[in-house]
Amino acid sequence: MKKWIAGVAGILLALTLAGCSSSSATVANMKGAKITKDEYYNQMKTSSSGGEDTLRNMIVTKALEQQYPKAASTKAVNKQFNKVKKSYTDAGQDFESALAQSNLTTKTFKDQIKTSLLSEAALKDLKKPTTKQLDAQWKKYEPKITVQHILVAKEATATEVLNTLKKDNSEANFKKLAKKYSTDTATASNAGKLDPFDNTDTSLDSTFKAAAFKLKKDGDYTTTPVKTSYGYHIIRAIKIPARGTMKEHKKELTDQLYTSWESDSTIMTGIIKKVLTKADVSIKDNDLKNVLSVYLGSSSSAK
Repeated sequence: MKKWIAGVAGILLALTLAGCSSSSATVANMKGAKITKDEYYNQMKTSSSGGEDTLRNMIVTKALEQQYPKAASTKAVNKQFNKVKKSYTDAGQDFESALAQSNLTTKTFKDQIKTSLLSEAALKDLKKPTTKQLDAQWKKYEPKITVQHILVAKEATATEVLNTLKKDNSEANFKKLAKKYSTDTATASNAGKLDPFDNTDTSLDSTFKAAAFKLKKDGDYTTTPVKTSYGYHIIRAIKIPARGTMKEHKKELTDQLYTSWESDSTIMTGIIKKVLTKADVSIKDNDLKNVLSVYLGSSSSAK
């Protein structure tokens, strides 16, 4: 996440590029596109990155745009931007403040969304899941379940709640107990209900998820307190869908693999390397000749 600022050092670097005597001089060249000194300078003014980082990002983005022109349209970027913004406003949070706290502006955040969409398109084009990978993902697969929980600080309190549930395991009674006992202020007033989650969820405690996935049908609940770093939980199933067959969930399994690969720096570096190699990038400024070495090795030439 980057802040929209003009870095003095970056501007000076952009102004003194070796061999670039005019604003239209080419800094980097590739198939069907180029980056001029003027474009580089303008981008530097709206970036908190150093000179090499800015140029590297510009080259990668432009190469991706050339090869996947339909992947990140203005409409697609705005749709994702508005989706994120709505999630903040629905939660009663100030979206503009959240951007500022992350050193972002509307422009820089949309730039990140654009790069993300382009990178996703490249990944799906250049790397296909194998049968072995899909089989492995299926072994870990859990369908999206919906549960409610009560969180308390002491095990004795959790046991007290469980004893009450043994007499009445209805959703209405669970709602009363959540309101009375739960220390999870975000869910206590809503019957302890959590958003649906599956095996790819990264926001919940792994012990909590493991206990929840053991529930077999709607209305089942954990008969012993589930201890996590937050305290002790009692978890009750609201909706447990059938697992189904691997064939039925092939698309979902594929999407899960792509999601995990997108956060794997080694995999994504390899994808960008292929994109840059295909783009046949040539750096015209000797001072920046190794700007792509993070992807291409010791030389930035992608020929």
